[in-house]
Amino acid sequence: MADDLRQVADLITANIIGTQKEVLTTDEAARYLGVSKATLYKMTMERQIPHYKSPTGRLCYFNRKEVEGWMQSCRVSTDDELEQKAQSMARKGGRR
Repeated sequence: MADDLRQVADLITANIIGTQKEVLTTDEAARYLGVSKATLYKMTMERQIPHYKSPTGRLCYFNRKEVEGWMQSCRVSTDDELEQKAQSMARKGGRR
């Protein structure tokens, strides 16, 4: 029962984070991305995800819209899209 309540609370929190907060803490960003804090810290250290440091340099913050853009930056094309692109290139003689 307690686990069910925690899951509901986490879903409500994630919904609020995903729709209302513009600046996310590390905990909130990790929850929003569905990764552990350790994974998120590793991503920041490797400069894989856009983030901001506090003036002291000890805390990380994330802009929700930038995180959303980052999540959508590596779109994978469907087989149909790839086939259309291949056909288009074949018609042009392989040139773009």
